Amino acid sequence: QLQLVESGGGLVQPGGSLRLSCVASGFTLNYYAIGWFRQAPGKEREWVSCVSSAGNTNYVDSVKGRFTISRDNAKNTVYLQMNNLKPEDTAVYYCAARRLASPYVCGPGEYRYWGQGTQVIVSS
Repeated sequence: QLQLVESGGGLVQPGGSLRLSCVASGFTLNYYAIGWFRQAPGKEREWVSCVSSAGNTNYVDSVKGRFTISRDNAKNTVYLQMNNLKPEDTAVYYCAARRLASPYVCGPGEYRYWGQGTQVIVSS
């Protein structure tokens, strides 16, 4: 069974940090681009970041310089390090996987496999 499981969410004060993890089971992440998305209450799901199978990364402008995505293929895991968190980062965060023809690109778009999400709350 192909599955993605996120973890690492929680409650943090503004300016704090969290590291989210996305672990794959039932398939290897090596050949997949992995994206992180988030959905805040009452808002549409938003693409946040992605890492291509070759390790190239992209970010939405609102998180550039604060979030870092990385992958550890040996652990079949992708991480999202989130620093200097702001209240507007509060959302459920999801990871997703998709195969692309090129290993060097990634971005928003249609992802095939999704995790169940992990809640991030940024509040004082």
